[in-house]
Amino acid sequence: MKRVLLSVVLISISCIAAEKPILCVGKYHSEAEAVAQLKRMSATHSNLTQWKARAAAVRQQILTGANLNPLPKRTPLNSIIKNKRIYKGYTVESATFEARPGYFVYGNLYRPLGRTGKRSGILCPHGHARGPEGGRLRSDQQNRCATLARMGAVVFSYDMIGFGDSEHLGWSHKHPQALTLQTWSSIRAVDFMETLSDVDENKIGITGCSGGGTQAFLLTAVDDRVAVSVPVVMVSAHFFGGCHCESGMPIHKTSKLETNNAEIAALAAPRPLLLISVGGDWTKNTPVVEYPYIRRVYNFFGKESVAENAHFPNQRHGYQYLKRQAMYPFMVKHLGLDRSGVYDKSTELYDESKNTIEKVTIMRTFNTLDEMPEHALKPGAMVPFR
Repeated sequence: MKRVLLSVVLISISCIAAEKPILCVGKYHSEAEAVAQLKRMSATHSNLTQWKARAAAVRQQILTGANLNPLPKRTPLNSIIKNKRIYKGYTVESATFEARPGYFVYGNLYRPLGRTGKRSGILCPHGHARGPEGGRLRSDQQNRCATLARMGAVVFSYDMIGFGDSEHLGWSHKHPQALTLQTWSSIRAVDFMETLSDVDENKIGITGCSGGGTQAFLLTAVDDRVAVSVPVVMVSAHFFGGCHCESGMPIHKTSKLETNNAEIAALAAPRPLLLISVGGDWTKNTPVVEYPYIRRVYNFFGKESVAENAHFPNQRHGYQYLKRQAMYPFMVKHLGLDRSGVYDKSTELYDESKNTIEKVTIMRTFNTLDEMPEHALKPGAMVPFR
């Protein structure tokens, strides 16, 4: 009998190991099929207990598909913060840390001036916009980081692999571990924020656009230290992300469970969540498709009021001015930011005119590989996780 049971176990393990990864890439299915999928997923839970079981299964699938289950050991961050610049109401520093030994995450740290005590911390990942001033170097990203800092937040803006300093130092966004590295880098970015003496570890938020929106809702789904989440123009039930860093690993579907980015975003519940959507991309249906599904989940917790949607039917993809204007009050409300001196009551807008847009050369953490620590991995190397 024991031999029979052992054979069954070995066969089961063999089948699991042999299962071909199922990738849901880009517009994996139609808008109508997405609605039908949400209906199937809704049928799996009708109360809080059932949702929590469902959420745990989805969370495990994300981590397993991303090769992060179990979570890797937290190795020393060895953070480097340098080159402080002082502007009106805030400062900017170049900052980097090691997500894994020898693998560095590069970014800029924005801090408020004239504030005392512990502050809210906000992570700002970026999307796939290219060019000499793409990624975290873009003016729209600098504006949101500076404005949030002027309202009292400590803000960390960081590169995706193969963008910004990462690209400058030789890394490619086509790296086969991109999804794994970016998800783990975001988890370690929370660790990094917690090491800062001026950050309140109970008030950590995240907001990002497009590919940065994907990073925002993935991090929120797998890390409950994120207190507030604002994914921008990315939460869609029919679009799964067009880049391998978003949909190039089997996080959305296996032979046992199917999910989509709307349900992954719902794993934020009961924490405050703002979906910012537009009529000019795949988030055009958010008010009538994705948002109602997510509000239903929040209703299980009695927290419908903290799940919001700001929809701009005539806007295009991106994190332009009006979308930032929707994000600021949500962060003020849920992270306790101070809008005085930034919010203009006459226009009901948040003033970004006092921000300084930095040149790329000033924002760099390292200019050449020779400046890097000796143990830094060579660009393109596979990053060990076990």
